[in-house]
Amino acid sequence: MTTLRLTIEYDGTGFHGWARQPGQRTVEGALRDALGRTFPRWSDLAVAGRTDAGVHATGQVASVVVAGGPPPERAAEALNAGLPPDVAVLRCEAVAHTFHARFSARARSYRYVVLNRPQRSALEARRSLWWPRPVDEEELRACAALVPGEHDFTAFTPTDTQHRVFLRNVAAAGWERRGDHLHFTITADAFLRHMVRTLVGSMLELPAERFAPLLEGRHRSEAGATAPPWGLYLEHVCY
Repeated sequence: MTTLRLTIEYDGTGFHGWARQPGQRTVEGALRDALGRTFPRWSDLAVAGRTDAGVHATGQVASVVVAGGPPPERAAEALNAGLPPDVAVLRCEAVAHTFHARFSARARSYRYVVLNRPQRSALEARRSLWWPRPVDEEELRACAALVPGEHDFTAFTPTDTQHRVFLRNVAAAGWERRGDHLHFTITADAFLRHMVRTLVGSMLELPAERFAPLLEGRHRSEAGATAPPWGLYLEHVCY
């Protein structure tokens, strides 16, 4: 038996998120089908982060235990032959049997992309949030500067949640302009549901003086709107 670490890229537009669900097209479902076609036996599929419907990934990580089939150096090519065009395994490597995509992860990094110009884009309709209004970039950066550290992110996750602990430790967060685009990047040990998207929506809507108290565990109603999923990318997982 061999434990494989898969680095996966996908366009989340046509998927109902990562996690397998009856009657829904999911990334996990597509990967399970490809694994079944590629390896005589496989088990223990795990993923670093269960992305929501419409969310993309450029550096998602999965682990799986396999027997038979192609060697690790050829497994990515073999899996891609059985995957749909909107999912690709970028790398595949044999790792220690103790490796687990979720529990071995020390941090995850996300990127949210905002198209900030008066005209919408035909090519980015499901790749970025179109924000035609002017943006105060100094306020955006001031908000982002408040995020690193340990905070109570209750205001940035739905009130109907299974989370019991709302403290999260953010290692880095910041905004950067690239031409017509604004990129928000954030790295943390773990994230609450919709946390990154609600941080983005709140920073676009609120000045820093109103944003700051939200990091003290305020009610969800005090934060801004949740930004749509199609601007969000799971970019990197640190082990």
